[in-house]
Amino acid sequence: MRLSDAERDEAIEALSEHVRTGRLDIDEYGTRSAKVTAAKTRGDLAPLFADLPEPHPSVLRAAPAPAARSVAPVRRFGAAVPIAAIVALMLYFTVARGLWLVFLLPVVVALAFGARSR
Repeated sequence: MRLSDAERDEAIEALSEHVRTGRLDIDEYGTRSAKVTAAKTRGDLAPLFADLPEPHPSVLRAAPAPAARSVAPVRRFGAAVPIAAIVALMLYFTVARGLWLVFLLPVVVALAFGARSR
């Protein structure tokens, strides 16, 4: 996940606290704060605090993982409705020849897979 300016500022403030307590010298602080300023993601920031105790920036604290169950059914059946729409079009112009009820097929598929994913 990309870092915001506020998160970088918080990381520099945490490094400043380590300088005040004597864990980092000025040269190390300069090197690490330059890397914090150039950091784009959390992964770029993590090694800079790996050998330091708290305080760490809040962005490095573990975030709760998203629920995998709610995402998996969408990915598994995500293509079912567009495929049903294509099949309905093909049926409309070939077999059904003008029978507009075939366009209910994608609706039925969406309802069936929606109920199944819950």
